[in-house]
Amino acid sequence: MKKILSLVLTLAMLLSMVSVIGASAEEAVGYTYGDTFYSEEPVTYSMYFSDASWYPMVETWETEGVFKKIEELTNVTIDVHSYDSGDYNSKTTLEINAGQSAYIIPKVYDESPFVDGGAVVAVSDYVQYMPNYTNFYERYDLKGDVDTIVRSNGSYYRLPGMHETPLQDYTLMIRDDIFQAAGYDVAALEKDWTWDDLCEILVGVKAYLVAEGKITEDTYIWSDLWCGSESGQGNGGNLLKLIAASYDVPSGWAVGNGMMFDAEKNEWYFASTTEDYKEFVTVANKFISNGILDPETFTQDDTTATNKFYNGETVIMSMNRGQYTTWMSGLETGLGEGNYSTYVTVYPKGSNNYVSENSRLECGVMISNNALKALGEDGFIKMMRFVDWLWYGEQAYDLTKWGVEGETYEVVTDEAGNAVKQLLPGFKCGGLGISGAEEDVDIRLQWGYAGGNFWYGHSLAQNSDNFIPVIRDYFNRMGEYRDIRPINPSVVTTEDENEQMNLWKTPLIDNVNAWTLQFVTGQKDITADWDAYVASCNGLNAESLAQMTNEAYARTQAE
Repeated sequence: MKKILSLVLTLAMLLSMVSVIGASAEEAVGYTYGDTFYSEEPVTYSMYFSDASWYPMVETWETEGVFKKIEELTNVTIDVHSYDSGDYNSKTTLEINAGQSAYIIPKVYDESPFVDGGAVVAVSDYVQYMPNYTNFYERYDLKGDVDTIVRSNGSYYRLPGMHETPLQDYTLMIRDDIFQAAGYDVAALEKDWTWDDLCEILVGVKAYLVAEGKITEDTYIWSDLWCGSESGQGNGGNLLKLIAASYDVPSGWAVGNGMMFDAEKNEWYFASTTEDYKEFVTVANKFISNGILDPETFTQDDTTATNKFYNGETVIMSMNRGQYTTWMSGLETGLGEGNYSTYVTVYPKGSNNYVSENSRLECGVMISNNALKALGEDGFIKMMRFVDWLWYGEQAYDLTKWGVEGETYEVVTDEAGNAVKQLLPGFKCGGLGISGAEEDVDIRLQWGYAGGNFWYGHSLAQNSDNFIPVIRDYFNRMGEYRDIRPINPSVVTTEDENEQMNLWKTPLIDNVNAWTLQFVTGQKDITADWDAYVASCNGLNAESLAQMTNEAYARTQAE
Protein backbone atom coordinates (compact mmCIF):
# COMPACT_ATOMS: atom_id res chain seq x y z
CA MET A 1 0.00 0.00 0.00
CA LYS A 2 2.83 2.40 0.87
CA LYS A 3 4.52 1.63 -2.45
CA ILE A 4 1.30 2.35 -4.34
CA LEU A 5 0.77 5.63 -2.43
CA SER A 6 4.39 6.61 -3.07
CA LEU A 7 3.97 5.89 -6.78
CA VAL A 8 0.78 7.95 -6.95
CA LEU A 9 2.48 10.91 -5.21
CA THR A 10 5.47 10.64 -7.51
CA LEU A 11 3.24 10.62 -10.59
CA ALA A 12 1.32 13.61 -9.24
CA MET A 13 4.55 15.53 -8.73
CA LEU A 14 5.74 14.66 -12.24
CA LEU A 15 2.42 15.72 -13.75
CA SER A 16 2.64 18.98 -11.83
CA MET A 17 6.18 19.61 -13.15
CA VAL A 18 5.11 18.77 -16.70
CA SER A 19 2.17 21.16 -16.33
CA VAL A 20 4.47 24.02 -15.25
CA ILE A 21 6.99 23.32 -17.99
CA GLY A 22 4.19 22.93 -20.52
CA ALA A 23 2.68 26.28 -19.56
CA SER A 24 6.00 28.01 -20.07
CA ALA A 25 6.57 26.29 -23.40
CA GLU A 26 2.98 26.97 -24.49
CA GLU A 27 3.46 30.69 -23.86
CA ALA A 28 6.43 30.62 -26.25
CA VAL A 29 4.80 28.38 -28.84
CA GLY A 30 1.66 30.54 -28.94
CA TYR A 31 3.57 33.41 -30.54
CA THR A 32 3.28 33.32 -34.33
CA TYR A 33 4.13 35.51 -37.34
CA GLY A 34 2.60 38.97 -37.08
CA ASP A 35 1.70 38.63 -33.38
CA THR A 36 2.62 41.12 -30.70
CA PHE A 37 4.94 39.41 -28.27
CA TYR A 38 3.48 39.54 -24.77
CA SER A 39 4.74 37.98 -21.55
CA GLU A 40 2.00 36.91 -19.15
CA GLU A 41 4.37 37.65 -16.28
CA PRO A 42 6.53 40.79 -16.11
CA VAL A 43 10.09 39.98 -17.17
CA THR A 44 13.32 41.94 -17.42
CA TYR A 45 16.03 41.35 -20.02
CA SER A 46 19.36 43.15 -19.90
CA MET A 47 20.57 44.74 -23.13
CA TYR A 48 23.56 46.76 -24.26
CA PHE A 49 22.89 50.13 -25.85
CA SER A 50 25.19 52.10 -28.16
CA ASP A 51 24.56 55.70 -27.13
CA ALA A 52 25.29 58.18 -29.95
CA SER A 53 26.58 61.55 -28.80
CA TRP A 54 24.62 63.41 -31.50
CA TYR A 55 21.33 62.10 -30.04
CA PRO A 56 22.24 61.02 -26.50
CA MET A 57 19.87 58.92 -24.44
CA VAL A 58 17.87 60.87 -21.85
CA GLU A 59 15.57 59.82 -19.02
CA THR A 60 12.38 60.32 -21.02
CA TRP A 61 13.33 57.45 -23.33
CA GLU A 62 12.70 55.07 -20.42
CA THR A 63 9.92 56.91 -18.61
CA GLU A 64 7.69 57.73 -21.59
CA GLY A 65 9.56 56.98 -24.81
CA VAL A 66 10.70 53.97 -26.81
CA PHE A 67 11.62 51.71 -23.87
CA LYS A 68 8.40 52.53 -22.00
CA LYS A 69 6.27 51.83 -25.07
CA ILE A 70 8.03 48.49 -25.60
CA GLU A 71 7.25 47.60 -21.98
CA GLU A 72 3.58 48.60 -22.32
CA LEU A 73 3.14 46.40 -25.39
CA THR A 74 5.14 43.36 -24.29
CA ASN A 75 5.33 43.41 -20.47
CA VAL A 76 9.11 43.29 -20.91
CA THR A 77 11.37 45.75 -19.12
CA ILE A 78 14.69 46.31 -20.87
CA ASP A 79 17.53 46.78 -18.40
CA VAL A 80 19.63 49.16 -20.47
CA HIS A 81 23.45 48.95 -20.18
CA SER A 82 24.42 52.10 -22.07
CA TYR A 83 27.87 53.00 -23.40
CA ASP A 84 28.93 55.90 -25.60
CA SER A 85 29.08 54.76 -29.21
CA GLY A 86 32.79 55.58 -29.36
CA ASP A 87 33.51 53.13 -26.52
CA TYR A 88 30.73 50.66 -27.20
CA ASN A 89 32.79 47.93 -28.86
CA SER A 90 35.66 48.04 -26.37
CA LYS A 91 33.43 48.22 -23.28
CA THR A 92 31.08 45.45 -24.33
CA THR A 93 33.97 43.24 -25.45
CA LEU A 94 35.59 43.49 -22.02
CA GLU A 95 32.38 42.50 -20.26
CA ILE A 96 31.56 39.68 -22.67
CA ASN A 97 35.04 38.19 -22.32
CA ALA A 98 34.82 38.52 -18.54
CA GLY A 99 31.56 36.55 -18.48
CA GLN A 100 29.58 39.57 -17.32
CA SER A 101 27.63 40.28 -20.49
CA ALA A 102 24.13 41.62 -20.73
CA TYR A 103 21.69 39.13 -22.28
CA ILE A 104 21.06 40.95 -25.56
CA ILE A 105 23.97 42.45 -27.54
CA PRO A 106 22.90 44.62 -30.50
CA LYS A 107 24.99 46.64 -32.97
CA VAL A 108 27.43 43.77 -33.60
CA TYR A 109 29.38 43.81 -36.85
CA ASP A 110 31.77 40.94 -36.18
CA GLU A 111 30.92 38.09 -33.86
CA SER A 112 34.12 36.14 -34.54
CA PRO A 113 36.03 37.07 -31.35
CA PHE A 114 33.23 35.71 -29.14
CA VAL A 115 32.31 32.45 -30.82
CA ASP A 116 35.04 29.99 -29.90
CA GLY A 117 35.05 30.82 -26.20
CA GLY A 118 31.37 29.98 -25.83
CA ALA A 119 30.40 33.48 -24.65
CA VAL A 120 27.52 33.75 -27.12
CA VAL A 121 24.77 31.38 -28.18
CA ALA A 122 24.48 29.73 -31.59
CA VAL A 123 21.38 31.71 -32.49
CA SER A 124 20.73 29.57 -35.55
CA ASP A 125 19.60 26.84 -33.13
CA TYR A 126 16.70 29.06 -32.10
CA VAL A 127 15.50 30.83 -35.25
CA GLN A 128 12.85 28.11 -35.55
CA TYR A 129 11.11 29.90 -32.68
CA MET A 130 11.34 33.27 -34.43
CA PRO A 131 8.49 33.52 -36.98
CA ASN A 132 9.17 37.08 -38.14
CA TYR A 133 12.83 36.27 -38.76
CA THR A 134 12.12 33.06 -40.65
CA ASN A 135 9.33 34.64 -42.70
CA PHE A 136 11.64 37.41 -43.93
CA TYR A 137 14.51 34.97 -44.51
CA GLU A 138 12.32 32.77 -46.69
CA ARG A 139 10.31 35.52 -48.43
CA TYR A 140 13.41 37.26 -49.76
CA ASP A 141 15.57 34.15 -50.22
CA LEU A 142 18.35 35.20 -47.86
CA LYS A 143 19.97 31.79 -47.47
CA GLY A 144 22.97 32.70 -49.64
CA ASP A 145 23.53 35.89 -47.66
CA VAL A 146 23.19 34.26 -44.26
CA ASP A 147 25.44 31.38 -45.34
CA THR A 148 28.31 33.88 -45.34
CA ILE A 149 28.19 34.00 -41.51
CA VAL A 150 27.77 30.25 -40.95
CA ARG A 151 30.60 28.53 -39.05
CA SER A 152 32.16 25.12 -39.64
CA ASN A 153 29.74 23.51 -37.20
CA GLY A 154 26.83 24.65 -39.37
CA SER A 155 25.72 27.33 -36.90
CA TYR A 156 25.81 31.10 -36.84
CA TYR A 157 26.08 33.36 -33.82
CA ARG A 158 24.69 36.71 -34.93
CA LEU A 159 21.11 37.49 -35.88
CA PRO A 160 21.83 39.79 -38.81
CA GLY A 161 19.90 42.81 -39.93
CA MET A 162 18.36 41.55 -43.19
CA HIS A 163 17.40 43.74 -46.15
CA GLU A 164 15.22 42.98 -49.12
CA THR A 165 17.84 44.74 -51.26
CA PRO A 166 21.17 46.50 -50.55
CA LEU A 167 20.98 50.24 -49.93
CA GLN A 168 23.92 52.59 -50.44
CA ASP A 169 23.02 54.90 -47.59
CA TYR A 170 26.32 56.78 -47.08
CA THR A 171 27.30 59.35 -49.66
CA LEU A 172 28.39 63.01 -49.93
CA MET A 173 26.56 66.31 -49.55
CA ILE A 174 27.94 69.42 -51.21
CA ARG A 175 27.34 73.15 -50.97
CA ASP A 176 25.78 73.37 -54.39
CA ASP A 177 25.61 77.16 -54.33
CA ILE A 178 29.39 77.35 -54.11
CA PHE A 179 30.03 74.59 -56.67
CA GLN A 180 27.66 76.29 -59.12
CA ALA A 181 29.32 79.68 -58.53
CA ALA A 182 32.68 78.06 -59.28
CA GLY A 183 31.30 76.69 -62.54
CA TYR A 184 30.57 73.06 -61.60
CA ASP A 185 27.14 71.45 -62.07
CA VAL A 186 27.50 68.30 -60.02
CA ALA A 187 24.07 66.99 -61.02
CA ALA A 188 25.30 66.90 -64.62
CA LEU A 189 28.68 65.38 -63.71
CA GLU A 190 27.92 62.73 -61.09
CA LYS A 191 26.78 59.93 -63.37
CA ASP A 192 30.29 59.18 -64.60
CA TRP A 193 32.63 61.23 -62.42
CA THR A 194 35.58 59.61 -60.66
CA TRP A 195 37.40 60.39 -57.43
CA ASP A 196 40.14 61.98 -59.55
CA ASP A 197 37.47 64.16 -61.14
CA LEU A 198 36.15 65.18 -57.72
CA CYS A 199 39.64 66.13 -56.62
CA GLU A 200 40.12 68.33 -59.70
CA ILE A 201 36.70 69.92 -59.15
CA LEU A 202 37.48 70.66 -55.50
CA VAL A 203 40.80 72.22 -56.54
CA GLY A 204 38.79 74.47 -58.85
CA VAL A 205 36.25 75.29 -56.13
CA LYS A 206 39.06 76.20 -53.76
CA ALA A 207 40.70 78.40 -56.39
CA TYR A 208 37.39 80.19 -56.86
CA LEU A 209 37.00 80.79 -53.11
CA VAL A 210 40.58 82.06 -52.84
CA ALA A 211 40.06 84.40 -55.80
CA GLU A 212 36.89 85.72 -54.16
CA GLY A 213 38.85 86.42 -50.99
CA LYS A 214 36.68 84.07 -48.96
CA ILE A 215 39.50 81.74 -47.91
CA THR A 216 43.28 81.55 -48.07
CA GLU A 217 45.53 79.06 -49.83
CA ASP A 218 46.14 77.13 -46.62
CA THR A 219 42.41 76.59 -45.96
CA TYR A 220 40.99 73.08 -46.21
CA ILE A 221 37.53 73.00 -47.80
CA TRP A 222 36.77 69.40 -46.79
CA SER A 223 36.93 68.13 -43.20
CA ASP A 224 34.90 64.97 -42.79
CA LEU A 225 33.22 63.00 -40.01
CA TRP A 226 32.83 59.26 -39.32
CA CYS A 227 36.58 58.90 -39.89
CA GLY A 228 38.30 60.12 -36.73
CA SER A 229 38.58 59.57 -33.01
CA GLU A 230 34.88 59.18 -32.33
CA SER A 231 33.67 56.78 -35.01
CA GLY A 232 36.59 56.09 -37.36
CA GLN A 233 37.71 53.00 -35.39
CA GLY A 234 41.32 53.74 -36.25
CA ASN A 235 40.90 52.65 -39.85
CA GLY A 236 39.67 55.75 -41.65
CA GLY A 237 35.99 54.95 -41.19
CA ASN A 238 33.35 55.74 -43.76
CA LEU A 239 35.32 57.83 -46.26
CA LEU A 240 38.08 55.29 -46.82
CA LYS A 241 35.44 52.57 -47.06
CA LEU A 242 33.74 54.42 -49.93
CA ILE A 243 36.90 55.26 -51.85
CA ALA A 244 38.45 51.81 -51.39
CA ALA A 245 35.36 49.96 -52.60
CA SER A 246 35.59 52.00 -55.78
CA TYR A 247 38.96 50.31 -56.43
CA ASP A 248 38.00 46.73 -55.49
CA VAL A 249 39.70 46.75 -52.09
CA PRO A 250 38.46 46.83 -48.48
CA SER A 251 39.41 49.67 -46.15
CA GLY A 252 37.97 51.90 -43.47
CA TRP A 253 34.86 50.46 -41.88
CA ALA A 254 34.96 47.61 -44.40
CA VAL A 255 38.59 46.56 -43.86
CA GLY A 256 37.57 43.23 -42.30
CA ASN A 257 40.50 40.84 -42.63
CA GLY A 258 41.75 42.40 -45.87
CA MET A 259 40.56 39.52 -48.02
CA MET A 260 38.80 39.86 -51.39
CA PHE A 261 37.44 37.26 -53.81
CA ASP A 262 38.57 36.98 -57.44
CA ALA A 263 35.63 35.45 -59.32
CA GLU A 264 37.66 34.78 -62.48
CA LYS A 265 40.33 32.83 -60.58
CA ASN A 266 37.81 31.45 -58.08
CA GLU A 267 40.09 32.25 -55.18
CA TRP A 268 40.60 34.63 -52.29
CA TYR A 269 43.55 36.99 -51.96
CA PHE A 270 44.89 39.55 -49.49
CA ALA A 271 43.81 42.78 -51.17
CA SER A 272 45.57 45.25 -48.89
CA THR A 273 48.94 44.75 -50.59
CA THR A 274 47.77 44.76 -54.22
CA GLU A 275 48.28 47.35 -56.93
CA ASP A 276 44.58 48.17 -56.58
CA TYR A 277 45.19 49.08 -52.94
CA LYS A 278 48.16 51.21 -53.96
CA GLU A 279 45.93 53.03 -56.46
CA PHE A 280 43.31 53.57 -53.75
CA VAL A 281 45.70 55.18 -51.24
CA THR A 282 47.24 57.24 -54.05
CA VAL A 283 43.85 58.67 -54.99
CA ALA A 284 42.86 59.26 -51.36
CA ASN A 285 46.16 61.05 -50.75
CA LYS A 286 45.51 63.46 -53.64
CA PHE A 287 42.79 65.19 -51.64
CA ILE A 288 45.28 65.94 -48.87
CA SER A 289 48.34 66.66 -51.01
CA ASN A 290 46.27 69.16 -53.01
CA GLY A 291 45.26 70.98 -49.85
CA ILE A 292 41.61 69.95 -50.10
CA LEU A 293 40.98 67.40 -47.32
CA ASP A 294 42.00 68.27 -43.78
CA PRO A 295 44.31 65.54 -42.39
CA GLU A 296 42.57 66.04 -39.04
CA THR A 297 39.62 64.25 -40.64
CA PHE A 298 41.22 61.03 -39.41
CA THR A 299 41.75 62.15 -35.81
CA GLN A 300 39.05 64.72 -34.97
CA ASP A 301 35.67 64.07 -33.37
CA ASP A 302 32.50 64.17 -35.46
CA THR A 303 31.13 67.38 -33.93
CA THR A 304 34.24 69.30 -35.01
CA ALA A 305 33.69 68.17 -38.59
CA THR A 306 30.00 69.02 -38.69
CA ASN A 307 30.54 72.45 -37.13
CA LYS A 308 33.02 73.33 -39.88
CA PHE A 309 30.37 72.49 -42.47
CA TYR A 310 27.62 74.35 -40.63
CA ASN A 311 29.76 77.48 -40.33
CA GLY A 312 30.66 77.51 -44.01
CA GLU A 313 34.33 76.62 -43.49
CA THR A 314 33.94 73.50 -45.66
CA VAL A 315 31.91 72.80 -48.79
CA ILE A 316 31.52 68.99 -48.78
CA MET A 317 30.79 66.38 -46.12
CA SER A 318 29.67 62.77 -45.80
CA MET A 319 26.04 62.09 -44.94
CA ASN A 320 23.39 59.39 -44.77
CA ARG A 321 19.63 59.59 -44.95
CA GLY A 322 19.26 59.64 -41.17
CA GLN A 323 21.44 62.75 -40.85
CA TYR A 324 20.11 64.82 -43.75
CA THR A 325 17.76 66.91 -41.65
CA THR A 326 20.39 67.39 -38.95
CA TRP A 327 22.86 68.70 -41.52
CA MET A 328 20.25 71.07 -42.99
CA SER A 329 19.27 72.33 -39.55
CA GLY A 330 22.92 72.94 -38.70
CA LEU A 331 23.44 74.92 -41.89
CA GLU A 332 20.37 77.03 -41.20
CA THR A 333 21.66 77.81 -37.72
CA GLY A 334 25.21 78.47 -38.88
CA LEU A 335 24.63 80.31 -42.15
CA GLY A 336 21.03 81.48 -42.03
CA GLU A 337 18.06 80.46 -44.12
CA GLY A 338 18.43 81.31 -47.80
CA ASN A 339 22.20 81.71 -47.64
CA TYR A 340 23.09 78.28 -49.02
CA SER A 341 21.90 75.41 -51.21
CA THR A 342 22.92 71.76 -51.01
CA TYR A 343 22.95 68.68 -53.20
CA VAL A 344 23.08 65.02 -52.17
CA THR A 345 25.43 63.41 -54.67
CA VAL A 346 25.94 60.00 -56.16
CA TYR A 347 29.49 59.71 -54.91
CA PRO A 348 32.31 59.15 -57.45
CA LYS A 349 33.47 55.85 -58.87
CA GLY A 350 37.01 54.56 -59.31
CA SER A 351 38.15 51.57 -61.37
CA ASN A 352 34.69 50.00 -61.12
CA ASN A 353 31.08 51.16 -61.16
CA TYR A 354 30.11 49.46 -57.90
CA VAL A 355 28.67 51.01 -54.76
CA SER A 356 30.33 49.99 -51.49
CA GLU A 357 27.30 48.06 -50.21
CA ASN A 358 26.50 44.71 -51.75
CA SER A 359 25.41 42.53 -48.88
CA ARG A 360 21.81 42.38 -47.77
CA LEU A 361 23.09 41.78 -44.25
CA GLU A 362 24.32 44.36 -41.82
CA CYS A 363 25.10 44.59 -38.13
CA GLY A 364 23.00 42.38 -35.92
CA VAL A 365 22.30 40.95 -32.49
CA MET A 366 24.28 38.44 -30.46
CA ILE A 367 22.79 36.67 -27.45
CA SER A 368 24.94 36.03 -24.40
CA ASN A 369 25.23 32.53 -23.04
CA ASN A 370 24.48 34.14 -19.67
CA ALA A 371 20.85 34.43 -20.79
CA LEU A 372 20.58 30.71 -21.53
CA LYS A 373 22.17 29.80 -18.20
CA ALA A 374 19.98 32.16 -16.19
CA LEU A 375 16.65 31.66 -17.96
CA GLY A 376 16.75 27.99 -18.80
CA GLU A 377 15.68 26.58 -22.16
CA ASP A 378 12.01 27.58 -22.00
CA GLY A 379 12.72 31.03 -20.61
CA PHE A 380 15.43 31.51 -23.20
CA ILE A 381 13.09 30.58 -26.06
CA LYS A 382 10.61 33.08 -24.67
CA MET A 383 13.28 35.80 -24.75
CA MET A 384 14.16 34.87 -28.34
CA ARG A 385 10.49 35.41 -29.22
CA PHE A 386 10.80 38.89 -27.78
CA VAL A 387 14.00 39.51 -29.79
CA ASP A 388 12.18 38.28 -32.89
CA TRP A 389 9.36 40.77 -32.34
CA LEU A 390 11.64 43.69 -31.47
CA TRP A 391 14.10 43.40 -34.36
CA TYR A 392 12.13 41.59 -37.05
CA GLY A 393 8.45 42.35 -36.41
CA GLU A 394 6.73 45.00 -38.53
CA GLN A 395 4.86 46.39 -35.52
CA ALA A 396 8.07 46.88 -33.54
CA TYR A 397 9.78 48.36 -36.59
CA ASP A 398 7.09 51.02 -36.87
CA LEU A 399 7.23 51.68 -33.12
CA THR A 400 10.99 52.04 -32.79
CA LYS A 401 11.20 54.10 -35.97
CA TRP A 402 8.08 56.30 -35.88
CA GLY A 403 6.74 56.08 -32.33
CA VAL A 404 3.05 55.47 -31.61
CA GLU A 405 0.39 55.97 -34.26
CA GLY A 406 -1.91 58.76 -33.15
CA GLU A 407 0.69 60.13 -30.73
CA THR A 408 3.69 60.96 -32.91
CA TYR A 409 2.60 59.98 -36.43
CA GLU A 410 -0.40 59.20 -38.57
CA VAL A 411 -1.08 57.15 -41.70
CA VAL A 412 -2.63 59.10 -44.58
CA THR A 413 -3.45 58.40 -48.20
CA ASP A 414 -1.30 60.18 -50.78
CA GLU A 415 -2.36 61.37 -54.24
CA ALA A 416 -1.58 57.98 -55.74
CA GLY A 417 -3.83 56.23 -53.22
CA ASN A 418 -0.96 54.79 -51.18
CA ALA A 419 -0.97 54.68 -47.39
CA VAL A 420 1.98 56.73 -46.12
CA LYS A 421 3.24 57.69 -42.68
CA GLN A 422 3.80 61.28 -41.64
CA LEU A 423 4.65 62.94 -38.34
CA LEU A 424 1.85 64.76 -36.60
CA PRO A 425 2.00 68.56 -36.35
CA GLY A 426 4.47 69.74 -33.73
CA PHE A 427 6.98 66.96 -34.33
CA LYS A 428 10.16 66.53 -36.37
CA CYS A 429 12.90 63.91 -36.46
CA GLY A 430 16.53 64.17 -37.50
CA GLY A 431 16.76 60.39 -37.63
CA LEU A 432 13.98 60.21 -40.19
CA GLY A 433 15.25 63.16 -42.19
CA ILE A 434 12.08 65.10 -41.44
CA SER A 435 12.57 68.74 -40.52
CA GLY A 436 10.28 71.13 -38.70
CA ALA A 437 10.09 74.40 -36.86
CA GLU A 438 12.60 75.20 -34.14
CA GLU A 439 9.96 74.71 -31.46
CA ASP A 440 8.86 71.31 -32.81
CA VAL A 441 9.77 68.27 -30.72
CA ASP A 442 12.35 65.92 -32.24
CA ILE A 443 10.98 62.46 -31.50
CA ARG A 444 14.47 60.94 -31.56
CA LEU A 445 15.99 63.39 -29.10
CA GLN A 446 12.96 63.37 -26.80
CA TRP A 447 11.87 59.74 -26.85
CA GLY A 448 14.55 57.70 -28.64
CA TYR A 449 12.60 56.78 -31.77
CA ALA A 450 14.46 56.31 -35.09
CA GLY A 451 17.65 55.27 -33.28
CA GLY A 452 20.35 52.97 -34.59
CA ASN A 453 20.08 50.21 -31.99
CA PHE A 454 16.79 48.84 -33.33
CA TRP A 455 16.19 50.27 -36.76
CA TYR A 456 18.06 48.25 -39.36
CA GLY A 457 17.08 45.67 -41.92
CA HIS A 458 13.56 45.05 -43.28
CA SER A 459 11.87 45.50 -46.63
CA LEU A 460 12.49 48.24 -49.15
CA ALA A 461 9.01 49.64 -48.47
CA GLN A 462 9.74 49.88 -44.74
CA ASN A 463 13.22 51.29 -45.26
CA SER A 464 11.88 53.99 -47.54
CA ASP A 465 8.65 54.89 -45.74
CA ASN A 466 10.25 58.06 -44.37
CA PHE A 467 12.08 59.17 -47.51
CA ILE A 468 11.51 62.81 -48.26
CA PRO A 469 11.72 63.75 -51.97
CA VAL A 470 15.40 64.75 -51.88
CA ILE A 471 16.40 61.38 -50.36
CA ARG A 472 14.13 59.40 -52.66
CA ASP A 473 15.67 61.22 -55.63
CA TYR A 474 19.18 60.37 -54.42
CA PHE A 475 18.41 56.65 -54.14
CA ASN A 476 16.80 56.64 -57.58
CA ARG A 477 19.90 58.24 -59.11
CA MET A 478 22.24 55.90 -57.24
CA GLY A 479 20.27 52.92 -58.51
CA GLU A 480 20.40 54.22 -62.07
CA TYR A 481 24.07 55.28 -62.17
CA ARG A 482 25.80 52.56 -60.16
CA ASP A 483 25.89 48.76 -59.95
CA ILE A 484 25.82 46.31 -57.05
CA ARG A 485 28.82 44.02 -56.74
CA PRO A 486 28.02 40.27 -56.71
CA ILE A 487 28.13 38.87 -53.20
CA ASN A 488 31.24 36.93 -52.20
CA PRO A 489 30.86 33.17 -51.68
CA SER A 490 30.79 31.63 -48.25
CA VAL A 491 33.96 30.42 -46.52
CA VAL A 492 33.38 28.10 -43.57
CA THR A 493 36.35 27.79 -41.21
CA THR A 494 36.92 25.27 -38.45
CA GLU A 495 37.28 26.37 -34.85
CA ASP A 496 41.07 25.91 -35.02
CA GLU A 497 41.28 27.83 -38.30
CA ASN A 498 39.11 30.60 -36.94
CA GLU A 499 41.26 30.91 -33.84
CA GLN A 500 44.45 31.03 -35.88
CA MET A 501 43.04 33.52 -38.39
CA ASN A 502 41.89 35.82 -35.58
CA LEU A 503 45.38 35.67 -34.07
CA TRP A 504 46.85 36.68 -37.41
CA LYS A 505 44.17 39.23 -38.21
CA THR A 506 44.53 41.58 -35.25
CA PRO A 507 48.19 42.62 -35.65
CA LEU A 508 48.00 42.38 -39.43
CA ILE A 509 45.00 44.67 -39.83
CA ASP A 510 46.30 47.05 -37.17
CA ASN A 511 49.43 47.31 -39.32
CA VAL A 512 47.37 47.82 -42.51
CA ASN A 513 45.31 50.56 -40.88
CA ALA A 514 48.35 52.39 -39.52
CA TRP A 515 50.20 52.35 -42.85
CA THR A 516 47.05 53.25 -44.78
CA LEU A 517 46.42 56.37 -42.74
CA GLN A 518 50.08 57.35 -43.06
CA PHE A 519 49.95 56.90 -46.84
CA VAL A 520 46.70 58.83 -47.14
CA THR A 521 47.84 61.72 -44.95
CA GLY A 522 51.29 61.88 -46.54
CA GLN A 523 53.29 60.80 -43.51
CA LYS A 524 54.61 57.92 -45.62
CA ASP A 525 55.64 58.20 -49.26
CA ILE A 526 53.57 55.79 -51.34
CA THR A 527 56.25 55.28 -53.98
CA ALA A 528 59.28 55.07 -51.70
CA ASP A 529 57.69 53.15 -48.82
CA TRP A 530 55.32 50.78 -50.58
CA ASP A 531 57.67 47.77 -50.68
CA ALA A 532 58.40 48.16 -46.97
CA TYR A 533 54.66 48.19 -46.28
CA VAL A 534 54.07 45.03 -48.30
CA ALA A 535 56.97 43.31 -46.53
CA SER A 536 55.56 44.30 -43.15
CA CYS A 537 52.19 42.71 -44.05
CA ASN A 538 53.82 39.53 -45.30
CA GLY A 539 55.83 39.41 -42.11
CA LEU A 540 52.54 39.44 -40.23
CA ASN A 541 51.16 36.39 -42.06
CA ALA A 542 49.20 38.04 -44.87
CA GLU A 543 50.14 35.23 -47.24
CA SER A 544 49.35 32.57 -44.65
CA LEU A 545 45.94 34.14 -44.08
CA ALA A 546 45.19 33.98 -47.81
CA GLN A 547 46.37 30.36 -48.01
CA MET A 548 44.23 29.23 -45.08
CA THR A 549 41.21 31.11 -46.44
CA ASN A 550 41.53 29.34 -49.78
CA GLU A 551 41.94 25.95 -48.12
CA ALA A 552 38.74 26.55 -46.16
CA TYR A 553 37.01 27.85 -49.28
CA ALA A 554 37.94 24.75 -51.29
CA ARG A 555 36.61 22.55 -48.51
CA THR A 556 33.41 24.61 -48.31
CA GLN A 557 32.81 24.21 -52.05
CA ALA A 558 33.40 20.46 -51.86
CA GLU A 559 30.88 19.93 -49.08
